Amino acid sequence: MKPVAVLTFELDGNRFGMLAASVHEVCQSATIAPLPRAPSSIEGILDVRGTLMPVFDVRSRLGIPPRTQALDDHLIIASAGERVAVIRVDRALDLVLVPAGKIQAAVELDVGLGLVAGVARLPDGLVVIHDLAAFLSPAESAELAAALEAT
Repeated sequence: MKPVAVLTFELDGNRFGMLAASVHEVCQSATIAPLPRAPSSIEGILDVRGTLMPVFDVRSRLGIPPRTQALDDHLIIASAGERVAVIRVDRALDLVLVPAGKIQAAVELDVGLGLVAGVARLPDGLVVIHDLAAFLSPAESAELAAALEAT
């Protein structure tokens, strides 16, 4: 089996990951504008080269305390199902190749978290791999679409 590329990132001192295949780019912090009438899981919107993209509030979804945006934050632009979205992280860490046998699928773990695609066993510890496609509920996705359309 081919190894799986995982982008690791840090939030509040904790390391997380996402499948690199869904990542478009990582960039430095930029001003996030508020998005009226968006669901609470949306931090705001960002203009990326003329395209408005929602910024998912990953901290609130994961139960991590909110933090004011800092100049050294990183923004990860990635596919979230049919939509391209941005997540603000404290720092993008590394792109690691994980042997397929070292990733346990969330369904095998029976963790009950819709955001979790699996867990990777790395030499320096476990990394929970998140699935941005499952970030929004259908109701939140419809609410976001309406807010974006109104913008």
